[in-house]
Amino acid sequence: MKKEFPRLLVRLVLVFAALTSISPLRAGNPSDFTLKSATDESTFALASVRGKYVALHFLLKTECPYCLRHTRDYFTKSSTLPGVVQVFIKPDTEAEISSWAKKLPADELAQHPIFRDPDAALAKAFAVPDGYHFHGQVVHFPATILLDRDGREIFRHVGKNNSDRLSFEKLAEKISELAQR
Repeated sequence: MKKEFPRLLVRLVLVFAALTSISPLRAGNPSDFTLKSATDESTFALASVRGKYVALHFLLKTECPYCLRHTRDYFTKSSTLPGVVQVFIKPDTEAEISSWAKKLPADELAQHPIFRDPDAALAKAFAVPDGYHFHGQVVHFPATILLDRDGREIFRHVGKNNSDRLSFEKLAEKISELAQR
């Protein structure tokens, strides 16, 4: 037990540091946050979409072809899930995200901007694990986290590898299941 305490303390300090670096809207609530778009001038504030489900898609830092495929699939199908806000998040620099996003359809990108998560602070705040090696970088694992209408996490899928993503169909199933409760 004595050996575990320092590890626990270090983890708590790291979580606190991550939580305080994500622009919280209310102190002490890690689920309230604001993100700036890297593909247009918009921002996303969780507080502004209360009453809707929010799917946070944590994409990899790097030039990721699976992220492009995942994002395109969600772009084309998202209108079939009214009441669900899709938020695509990358920890890259604004320039890197802009370059990556040029491979996405411009009309759909205008409806679904790509938001920036500097240093993966929001991913850390939601405890998305890192340590995944991809293109010579250590990054957080790909993940989708679903927030309920009050902004609380109710479901998560963390991929075991780069191609392990939550399909749109699985997210739609989960939303349907939750709506029946």
